[in-house]
Amino acid sequence: MKFRNTANRQASIAMGEYNGVEYVDIGEVHSPRVDNIKKVSVLPLIFLIFYEVSGGPFGVEDSVQAAGPLLALLGFLVFPFIWSIPEALITAEMGTMFPENGGYVVWVSSALGRYWGFQQGWMKWLSGVIDNALYPVLFLDYLKSAIPAVGGGLPRVVAVLALTVALTYMNYRGLTIVGWVAVLLGVLSILPFVVMGLVAIPKLQPSRWIVVDLNNVDWNLYLNTLFWNLNYWDSISTLAGEVENPKKTLPRALFYALILVVLGYFFPLLIGTGAIPLDRELWSDGYFAVIAKMLGGVWLSWWIQGAAAMSNMGMFVAEMSSDSFQLLGMAERGMLPEFFAKRSRHGTPLVGILFSASGVILLSWLSFQEIVAAENFLYCFGMILEFIAFVRLRMKQPAASRPYKIPVGTAGAILMCIPPTILICVVLALASLKVMVVSLIAVVIGLVMQPCLKYVERKKWIKFSTSSDLPDLHGANQEVESLVD
Repeated sequence: MKFRNTANRQASIAMGEYNGVEYVDIGEVHSPRVDNIKKVSVLPLIFLIFYEVSGGPFGVEDSVQAAGPLLALLGFLVFPFIWSIPEALITAEMGTMFPENGGYVVWVSSALGRYWGFQQGWMKWLSGVIDNALYPVLFLDYLKSAIPAVGGGLPRVVAVLALTVALTYMNYRGLTIVGWVAVLLGVLSILPFVVMGLVAIPKLQPSRWIVVDLNNVDWNLYLNTLFWNLNYWDSISTLAGEVENPKKTLPRALFYALILVVLGYFFPLLIGTGAIPLDRELWSDGYFAVIAKMLGGVWLSWWIQGAAAMSNMGMFVAEMSSDSFQLLGMAERGMLPEFFAKRSRHGTPLVGILFSASGVILLSWLSFQEIVAAENFLYCFGMILEFIAFVRLRMKQPAASRPYKIPVGTAGAILMCIPPTILICVVLALASLKVMVVSLIAVVIGLVMQPCLKYVERKKWIKFSTSSDLPDLHGANQEVESLVD
């Protein structure tokens, strides 16, 4: 715990954040890390967020199949206001309040206690690993039109394993490398859609954009596709301890990434639905490559396929970074065995990477729709805990330092969480019985796992430890509350 100096306190007063009490910083101490490892700067962080959330328009095709052009376009314009913007704002505030690895696990632990912090970590890690299992599937779906052999059977299994191993090794080599690779892959993934847009201009027919049939809408597929493509803004918080000056860098990177993500979805959909006659059944994974062939020829189709491959590589390495650093952050907080905090000579979480890669391999046999529905279901539970933690910390710790603070009071914070919470309830209600049962079993495993780990810790069968470099969240809570009183 460190009291902010007078100059900083005066700055807080000027910003309208002073409530008549001493401001206390509970996140000043950085997460333990390797001193000679470079931190992530703004530009790589923007593209890491871009790949955590999006990676480009690959995977949005199902929204047109489910609901037609008009609802698909409206969905990617309206949905960010209901979900993406609130989640990004909460991530900016909470991530700068607790700038350490572990992210949302630390938020929930501070607000609701270590038990629920562990549940948050379990559900979000499992959701992230399920999500990451999508990317080898999408990668091969885009390549199978050019290389039919990877469409199924043993060649597909071998391809999934080889891709997973290669990208896992990239994560092992360092987060800075991953960040700059994400920048390169991001530029190469976006560029062909710019070219496709220019080629498509003479063929655009605006009347195609307003086609809608409300009697023929698969609401489950539509909402799951929107939700999957526009969530995971909070994932970057698990890397906060590896970010250069996170209290300023994180909010700025989230802002620019939000613009990049929305534009990266909307304009390719605008081009694809407006330039070719509508056949909803054809709009599925990989259809943008077909559209590119119709508009520009084989060369553009191959370019889109290559961009899709690069995009899925970027999403895989970004998601794995988030998942593995989350496990490292939980180990530093004593929630997982100490060996999860082990870093490689490149500063990367060695055991976390291996665990995350193993989960991806085990889950990669599921279909695209099953993976999306299952990860959305688990993600929803985690987000409910985050919203509760966000509001509770606003109420219980009004004097805690928030380098970035959403300009609303407690009532505004509660109101901001209502629309996404309603959306969560809808997504959960539309889940199939199979997805619901599997997801609830996963939740129950987490509820039982935490007491089992505490028992193992008490028996000293496996070593647990809490890093002395991190602030004591429980002690910090008591000190802040005593100052408020």
